[in-house]
Amino acid sequence: MAESNPLTPAGFQVLLALAGGKAHGYGIMGFISEVTGGSVQLGPGTLYRTLARLAADGLLEEVPDAREDEPHDARRRYYRLTPQGRERAAQEAALLSRLVAAAGQAGLLDQTGAA
Repeated sequence: MAESNPLTPAGFQVLLALAGGKAHGYGIMGFISEVTGGSVQLGPGTLYRTLARLAADGLLEEVPDAREDEPHDARRRYYRLTPQGRERAAQEAALLSRLVAAAGQAGLLDQTGAA
């Protein structure tokens, strides 16, 4: 799948956040902070520019309905992956996996996979 725009780290993180289902912006920011141990904090400007770019590239879409386990809030916008977004996220994850394996072979990681 050839893409016109490269996937940025923030773009991959957003796609990863949506891989488990639809979410709103605040939920996406919280997921990214949680999985990175707080080392990545996307600000609203970065997040919404990234969402707009991913939507323009056909990798995600806005959906009207809230998650069933959350109260309705008309101000929140929810997003979900498109099939192309899921495929692109999987491709990026595979690339990152190969890079981590290469880093391990180069002696850059300890036995636990940490730097």
